Amino acid sequence: MTDKDRDELVRDYGTVLRESAVLIAFSGVLFGFLFNVAVNIPTNFSEINQISLLTALFSITIAISLFIMPVIYHHIQYPYTDVEKFKRRSHRFIVFGMGPAIITLYLGLEIALSVVLGDLAFFIAAAPFVAVYALFKARKW
Repeated sequence: MTDKDRDELVRDYGTVLRESAVLIAFSGVLFGFLFNVAVNIPTNFSEINQISLLTALFSITIAISLFIMPVIYHHIQYPYTDVEKFKRRSHRFIVFGMGPAIITLYLGLEIALSVVLGDLAFFIAAAPFVAVYALFKARKW
């Protein structure tokens, strides 16, 4: 393996692991916030908010577990014989973690809005996600 090949290999690993680190940090902060709310439940929390909160906690736990898998996979499988296989698997872990992370963001926003808007919060909380999806679909390459 030449020095150039080795540099590209390290860059590929580094890119995947840095992406994973950013997602883990974001999810960890969100988990900490939700955990703090779950431990110190406000007195005006409705039963539906408590269920939403617990669902969000489970969801972000799953997301963090999936986001950390590329790091775990890196340490278990190192040294690699197939970098592309590592990148594909890491990509799948990250993509599968996005769903639970989005669910957690939605539920967190719903919980915050429900204090003011009541049951209407379930619909209003979807607005940012619908807007992002519409902008994503409307993008031009």
